[in-house]
Amino acid sequence: MNPRSTDKTRVTESLDLETGPYVLRTLIANLPLSVEGEDDIHITCVEFLEKNLYIGTSASNVLHYVQIPPDQADLTCSPSYILASRILPTFHKPQTNDRPGVQQILLLPNVSKACVLCNWTVTFYSLPELSPVFGNTQIRPCNWIGGIDLNLDPKKDLRDSKSPSVTVLVSLNKKIRVIKISETPRSLKTIDFSRSIISVRRDSYACVADEQSYALLDVDRLMKIPLFAISSSNDSQSVNTTFLTEEIPASNDGRMQKGISFIQDTTQSLSITQAQSRGTSFGTFMGIGSFTSSSNNTSLVNNFQETKEENLGQSTPTAIADLPQSCQAQSNNSTKLSQPYSSEIAEQNLSLQESSKSSNFLKPHIVSPTPQEFLLVTGTGQLDPGVGIFVNLEGDPTRSTLEFDKYPHEIVVDGQGLGIDPTPRTVDEENEGYILASMTRNNSSYGIEVQRWDLDPGDSKNIKYWLDIPYESQEGNSSASTGLRSMLDTGEVHFGEVVDKLSLKRFRPLNYSFTTTDNSESRLINVNNSGRNESPKKMCVERLQSKIYINCTRNLDDQRFEEEHQFSQKYGLARSRIVAWSGNNIWWVVRNPLILQFDSVSGYSYPNNKINNSIYREQLVTLINEIRGRLARNEIEYLSLGYLLQRAGLSFFLNSLDPDGDLTPELERRITEEALLEGGLDPRVVLSTIPYLRNEVDEGKCGIWIHGGIKDIVDNFIIGSASKIAEEMEITMMSEQILRSLKRYLTAWRQKKGFGSIAYENELSKSVDAGLLVVLLRLDRLTSINLEESKSVRSELCDIIDQGVDCFDRAVTLLDAENRLYLLSRLYQSHRMSGKVLETWRRILEGEADIGGDFVEGEQKVYDYLLTIRNISLIQEYGVWLAARNPKLGVQIFAEDHNHVKFDPEKVLKILRQEATGAVKEYLEYLVFHKNQVEYINELINYYLDIVTRKLDESIEAKLILEQSYESYRALRPPKPTYHQFITENSIDEEWWRSRLRLLHLLGSGQDSTSKYDFKAALARIEPYSQELIPELIVLDGRHANHEKALRLLIHGLGDYDTAVNYCLLGGSGIYHPVSGNNMQDNSPTRDQKERLFSTLLSEILRIQDVSSCIELASNLLEDFGGWFDVEYVLNLIPETWSVDLISRFLTRAIGKIVRERNETMIVKALSGEENLKVFTELIDKINESGYSIET
Repeated sequence: MNPRSTDKTRVTESLDLETGPYVLRTLIANLPLSVEGEDDIHITCVEFLEKNLYIGTSASNVLHYVQIPPDQADLTCSPSYILASRILPTFHKPQTNDRPGVQQILLLPNVSKACVLCNWTVTFYSLPELSPVFGNTQIRPCNWIGGIDLNLDPKKDLRDSKSPSVTVLVSLNKKIRVIKISETPRSLKTIDFSRSIISVRRDSYACVADEQSYALLDVDRLMKIPLFAISSSNDSQSVNTTFLTEEIPASNDGRMQKGISFIQDTTQSLSITQAQSRGTSFGTFMGIGSFTSSSNNTSLVNNFQETKEENLGQSTPTAIADLPQSCQAQSNNSTKLSQPYSSEIAEQNLSLQESSKSSNFLKPHIVSPTPQEFLLVTGTGQLDPGVGIFVNLEGDPTRSTLEFDKYPHEIVVDGQGLGIDPTPRTVDEENEGYILASMTRNNSSYGIEVQRWDLDPGDSKNIKYWLDIPYESQEGNSSASTGLRSMLDTGEVHFGEVVDKLSLKRFRPLNYSFTTTDNSESRLINVNNSGRNESPKKMCVERLQSKIYINCTRNLDDQRFEEEHQFSQKYGLARSRIVAWSGNNIWWVVRNPLILQFDSVSGYSYPNNKINNSIYREQLVTLINEIRGRLARNEIEYLSLGYLLQRAGLSFFLNSLDPDGDLTPELERRITEEALLEGGLDPRVVLSTIPYLRNEVDEGKCGIWIHGGIKDIVDNFIIGSASKIAEEMEITMMSEQILRSLKRYLTAWRQKKGFGSIAYENELSKSVDAGLLVVLLRLDRLTSINLEESKSVRSELCDIIDQGVDCFDRAVTLLDAENRLYLLSRLYQSHRMSGKVLETWRRILEGEADIGGDFVEGEQKVYDYLLTIRNISLIQEYGVWLAARNPKLGVQIFAEDHNHVKFDPEKVLKILRQEATGAVKEYLEYLVFHKNQVEYINELINYYLDIVTRKLDESIEAKLILEQSYESYRALRPPKPTYHQFITENSIDEEWWRSRLRLLHLLGSGQDSTSKYDFKAALARIEPYSQELIPELIVLDGRHANHEKALRLLIHGLGDYDTAVNYCLLGGSGIYHPVSGNNMQDNSPTRDQKERLFSTLLSEILRIQDVSSCIELASNLLEDFGGWFDVEYVLNLIPETWSVDLISRFLTRAIGKIVRERNETMIVKALSGEENLKVFTELIDKINESGYSIET
């Protein structure tokens, strides 16, 4: 019988939800454990090396299976195993009928040997065929053989060495023997440690255990550090440790010895000096053994007894022919003493067996997760929780303890651990560290508990998992028949489901019979009534064309499918060295691939998903966050994480489309969108799930290729949604929540344009742009009631169209059909089609329907656009058309300095007077204020006066506003701004107020009144409003040289003292922001005029009724502008009641000025006298030179 892992078994296992880090995959099933059909035979141990499987049974047999590789062309098939041999290891028959069978299979590939411990007897075999070696050499009674240095590679090639060897530890009843195995076994030393039943070694440090406690041994120096008890109910231990807080009782259990007659080794060991002790946290080292004399150079055979073969009825001597005579004699003496001693041991074993039944025996467990640590397990009972304690090579605790739900039967450590020294050489070598423990749950179910050992127990990532042993394998078996072990070699496991999910497959979104198309969008219709929108003849033609296209491309698709499938085969391969067994079945305990570990959580089967929606979404969000936090260490992990993000995000999205589901929170939606983006799912797949977007998908020539697992989800959803009521589905898929989610997702994809990593960018960009345009149009339709949201959506629509879309023709069709003319014009604008843009805008302004009302300020948009183009004919045509509609705006087309095309003002005026008479005044205003062409001032002044006076005549409120402004300004205390600054800062947003400000600009220009504007005509129009237009009267009085009146209005009418001073300095012109200051120097008043104006100003100030204000203003005026005043005039004008101190500074400066002038006059006179003397002297000199003459 050749048992093998069948495809049926593998499929059945893969159907379960396997969310844990490990899964079971059949290695071999239905083993023929018994030749004669016994039912109580079970597997006791398993080992695997280089495609050879060795299985020990309770029937004292070793089954050797050889692996037959599967067909290389089909990696999905599992390898098969054929039975090569059934070995019956030799053992010494115990006194009782209870035999444990094969207890250990220890493979030593470096020396091509195997050690089999069967019924407490060790025999030796060669690899791989298990032929006996070393004659009939046996080691008995033996509890355990192992203790190989885990720091060494057990498969390291030592052929270059002259004598490759392996050192093992053999646990005898009263000692541990260190044996070196090469061509022959040889004893190196003996360690005094009785009844040990397990040992694990790192370099020279071995962690061992007997039935009661653990200890650390230094094999080289023969030192011991007692640790702690296995069971806390054992109080025989008196060792003080940091782990225990109470004494541990002793246990007399002799389980490892039941049913066996031991033959003790009577070889004398050479004693050695007691080793020096050293201090640790557990006490002191103690001497624990003796060396075998190395000078004898004897084989290990001289220390073993002859074994009597019961079936032959005679003794079979061991291979001792080459030994010295002393050793042979010693061996003979041992033979003579073996029988009585064996009987004595048997009696002791019977009593120990009886006591073990009543004691609470706990099997010790030792593993070494790192080169510096051992993990030991303690507990109180087999059904109570167990505790894993980490100790270093000196016996000190290293990290937090582990807790097992039940005391384990077996434990295995897997993985190097993250962040554990030594640091891995490559990223691939770094993986999570797990501890696997087989145990019983609920007293009936057998399985494996899995948890991390490289994380603290309180870490949120440290979650315990339970891996069930298949129930059919548990029937009729006890926990003793359920095993777990780490193999010497790794085996390959192929996950066909991983290949199926990761391999790319062709996705055809338009191949569903219930999908049809109209001129703008795709709609979902009834499958049984698919022809209600189109004629049967047309549909038949389309189906025929579709079949022809499919036949033409099928070969190419099949070829690529095979290539993708073959390429993905490598992703399905996994390796493991851990096996589990139960009954007559053996499984690989293999790391669950990420894609299967998380895929079961994100799986979505529409519409049969029975899980509660909120719980399901919570699981997906947790999954997405966990995937994001992982760092891919290799290619398969990178692909798996990307696939899982795609699947989780897509499952979440499809779940939100279910009309029977509840509302999805916004935060969860955003997480989903980010997962879809990070996973890199083709957005055309998402578009295909929405009926009204499906027709916007552009497959291109190559088609859409996505992961098989993603394709299955989408296919199931589309087919499943067809069975739903179309109206309900449409309401859900067109909801605002779905549309906004699609908008964000497609917008994010649109931002990836130009990335070199995007395949099929042309088809993808067209699909994304078309889909996003449809989504935004529908969303805008839904949000039209809410103005704020509607503005936001329309803004996004405009932004997308302005940036340009790759689906231009489709976009034109959609926008024109939806009557979105303004958006259509922006689309033309993005492609620099100026004529189309202006034509579309004219259609809107002339009354053609434009849904959305985006062209509210259409005339302004036409104006702005005309300023950007250079086509003179278009500018003139639409500029005049705009000026006729909006004169103020239209004339700016011809007036703007920044216009790319310049127009002659005379020509513009001529055109406007002919075709847009209402725009002439607007154009003149531009010429006056911006171009300083003052010949048009009189016309503008009359225009502004018409506006202001009309307002004052029609509105009493306007008069009150002016009066209130005067009162408010007069109430301000100095220093204060000028009245013009005051009304400018407190301006009213009304046309008449703005016209008044411009009127003041024109009137106070400071230019020659006779050549600039007719101030007399203006004064005649303003005088009837003297109470309301005080600043205007002041300006015109100044123009008319009526300075006393103007200053009186400034001081008593307005209270604008700063402007009054400016009035005196400027001679009454240009006091209100002149249009031009070029002529100010020519019109500047003389000094006499300024002195007269300042004298008038002083006299007006002295007439102020408020004495304090009067004194303050007069003092400041005299102090700041005293140079313009005559001292005598001031003294005569100042009231006699004023103190001299009030004008002391003025007087001081004035007197100083007089003194300076007097001194200057005297100097001038002196200089003049000297000049006269000089001239007289020169005259005399000239007379003397010319001589004298007498005239008669």
